[in-house]
Amino acid sequence: MRIAINTRFLLKDKLEGIGWYTYQVAKRLVEQYPEHTFIFLFDRPYAETFIFGDNVMPVVLAPPARHPILFTIWFEWSVVRALKKYKADVFLSTDNFCALRTKVPTVLVTHDLAFLHFPEQVSRINLAYYRYFTHRFLQKANQIVSVSEATRQDIRENYPIVKAPIYISGNGCRDMFRPLEQQEKEAVKAKYTDGKDYFFYIGAVHPRKNVNRLIVAFSAFKKSTRSEVKLLIGGRLAWQTGVVKEVYEVSDYQEDIQFLGYVEDEELPRLLGAALGLTYVSLFEGFGVPLLEAMYAEVPVLTSNVSSMPEVVGEAAILIDPKRVEAIKSGMIRIYEDEKLRTGLIEKGSVQRQRYSWERAAEVVYEAIEAAALGT
Repeated sequence: MRIAINTRFLLKDKLEGIGWYTYQVAKRLVEQYPEHTFIFLFDRPYAETFIFGDNVMPVVLAPPARHPILFTIWFEWSVVRALKKYKADVFLSTDNFCALRTKVPTVLVTHDLAFLHFPEQVSRINLAYYRYFTHRFLQKANQIVSVSEATRQDIRENYPIVKAPIYISGNGCRDMFRPLEQQEKEAVKAKYTDGKDYFFYIGAVHPRKNVNRLIVAFSAFKKSTRSEVKLLIGGRLAWQTGVVKEVYEVSDYQEDIQFLGYVEDEELPRLLGAALGLTYVSLFEGFGVPLLEAMYAEVPVLTSNVSSMPEVVGEAAILIDPKRVEAIKSGMIRIYEDEKLRTGLIEKGSVQRQRYSWERAAEVVYEAIEAAALGT
């Protein structure tokens, strides 16, 4: 079988969400199914590290697709021609988009439908693109892969016209996330917080991630406990971050809040592993990979009781209403004050995390590929 894969998010030293999903799943497909040929479709020059085996045929297609107009050109012209030219039997697209004009059976991975729930947090041109094309992509796909049951339900509720089977792959966790020895934890704290404990957030600094309420809640936590605990915020500042800056600037505890910016992979497991707790109180997630990373790092989790987050953590986290600052604050106090609670959350996390792996994700995606190829 000749399997074409949309690999435009495989960018050297720039792998994030969808890029890591594509990397981990594609790598396992290539290695586990050497009898198949995999046609990797890039939209710019690629790194050799992404060519995972002799059964990979890399193809670069213009133009670089990072704008709605270029999305359309890339998928509807460049990809369509490539699928025909290289005689693909199946097209796997891992980034919510696919090609409408191809006759090649398509497997579409849909990570979330966040634009439906938070349209004000999407640029006007991207929102127009999503509104016009998303239901068309979902109707085009022969098989759909969702990363969570929450996203599967979102698709069914918002696009009842979509009849394709929806598989649930979940996500996995990279091997670099592991528990730290106490000596390692102390070294991290010495570097970042003068030896003090800290809560940690990792992800885009964006309104949907609720970092503004996290900062307000942390300030209330500090006022209530008079503790020396810090808050470290890792991640790029996305657009619409004005509200985050506003609450930071009026906080009485600015000296205890650090914006780390983009955190390199070499440092991220150490920062997460040494944290008193992960505070991931997003308003909406298709999955929420940092939750899984925290469970593998054996760090207590405070997260939201909405969308996919309860599904991912099960009983291995404190769940709160992310729109209630008081609830976030109370959750932070519980983690800070209750060592027995922290230990219990870690123990539950060591069980819950076993539900997810990249091996399982790749198996589910391959099942969908086979079904698409067979026309079932």
